[in-house]
Amino acid sequence: MLNRRECGVAVEVAARRYLEQAGLRWLASNVHFRGGELDLVMHDVMSVVFVEVRYRQQDSHGSAAQSVDQRKRRKLVMAAQLFLQRHPLLAQVPCRFDVVEGAGRPLQLHWIRDAFRLDDC
Repeated sequence: MLNRRECGVAVEVAARRYLEQAGLRWLASNVHFRGGELDLVMHDVMSVVFVEVRYRQQDSHGSAAQSVDQRKRRKLVMAAQLFLQRHPLLAQVPCRFDVVEGAGRPLQLHWIRDAFRLDDC
């Protein structure tokens, strides 16, 4: 049985593969900044996509996607801004924030494109 950290890594790997099969190109994983982390950074045609990956075995406390609250969104936006400062060429491209929700065993993935916008934070 996987511990919590191993499970999180496995879900992130599955999410990355899922998005790559959907045509997105991987740019980075687990990018850490003070106050925030980006699980996946992908490229989709003309957009940089910041992906938050969430996993819940059961929905008794709400879905994994619902756990991306306003506080978490602000942290993601701040981390995305720092990422773009370090990669100025990507800063010229539109960006969006997606959520990949993993649930259950066997793992089921649900991709929420444009899960939130800068205005929502």
